[in-house]
Amino acid sequence: MPAGTKSLALVVDDPDAPDPAAPRMTWVHWVVYNIPPAATGFEAGAPLPAGTRQGLNDGEREGYGGPCPPIGRHRYVHKLYALDTALPILRPATKVGLEQAMQGHILDRCELVGYSQKKR
Repeated sequence: MPAGTKSLALVVDDPDAPDPAAPRMTWVHWVVYNIPPAATGFEAGAPLPAGTRQGLNDGEREGYGGPCPPIGRHRYVHKLYALDTALPILRPATKVGLEQAMQGHILDRCELVGYSQKKR
């Protein structure tokens, strides 16, 4: 973590929606913020670390909406941000709202890309 990191934020999205051959949008799967910098990961089905907040995904639900590509092989981009502050409660807590709230507070960022494709 960069020196001065007070919280982390995570956005997981799919830039290949709905069809990688002709993408029309970036589908947001997860918006998470105010993750404590000491957090080392999330366990499936376990509560998130204290203070962590979730925003709305593009399914208009709070929380994680896992991969379910309708066609082809999709990229799932995980963007993690180190911030110099804990953010206020966002209303609405969307990807756009989070990106606006993070402006001027990003110390560093990293990105991991995974792939998913339905079995035939």
